[in-house]
Amino acid sequence: MALTKERKNEIIKEFAQHDGDTGSTEVQIAVLTADITEINEHMKEHKKDYHSQRGLMKKIGHRRNLLSYLRKNNVQSYRELIQKLGLRR
Repeated sequence: MALTKERKNEIIKEFAQHDGDTGSTEVQIAVLTADITEINEHMKEHKKDYHSQRGLMKKIGHRRNLLSYLRKNNVQSYRELIQKLGLRR
């Protein structure tokens, strides 16, 4: 259910601003998006798994806050990121 180390490293490489960047807002949002997708797939099979559902809601809230922060501080980066991740229509 959790992201594998390899998958997480791929995401970090793709969205990193510079070499060794693991904590930038863009990387955090991309990793959270992958986590959210994994948990959504899990929730489709296990509808009554309320512990995972709560974790999903916390991750969605965290991603929402990070997206809001990025939108306030760097609009161009925000637009590129949501385009790459396909978050908005």
